[in-house]
Amino acid sequence: MKPVALWLRGRSELGFAALLGAVGVIVLIDALGLEVPFQQSDGLGPKTVPYIVAALLLLCAVMLAVNVTRGGAAQADDGEDIEPGTPIDWKVVVPLGLVFIINIIFIDTLGWVISGTFLFWGSVWALGGRNYVRDGLISVAMAVGTFYGFYLGLGIHLPAGLLEGVL
Repeated sequence: MKPVALWLRGRSELGFAALLGAVGVIVLIDALGLEVPFQQSDGLGPKTVPYIVAALLLLCAVMLAVNVTRGGAAQADDGEDIEPGTPIDWKVVVPLGLVFIINIIFIDTLGWVISGTFLFWGSVWALGGRNYVRDGLISVAMAVGTFYGFYLGLGIHLPAGLLEGVL
């Protein structure tokens, strides 16, 4: 085994630190590109929160990387319900992944309520739910509830798709 690969063994948290750092850089670059229509008199504007989030992400990434390189490692909680040697259950992972991909593909054409219903129902089915009618009704209620929750509560317009004019 190469020396670098040997040194990286048992330091998987460095990958997470790299991911945190990459997300922090993306947030910072995105914040730098924000166009502010007018200057606030108090100095705070729409760029303030993204700068703070980016700085905190980068700080956490650096602190985690330093901790891991000094020998620190995360320990599993006593209540962890997985066994370290257990193989991946592909019968659950693949359908869940497909449900998310289908939702991404069809959300604009079908709309959130229809694609969200399929997302919620498909996720329940992939995780073992077999009461199809109850699961379907709950999925419809969740999709409609989140649609109106985003619209009325946050002012975010999710795509209506085929139900344009009905919702």
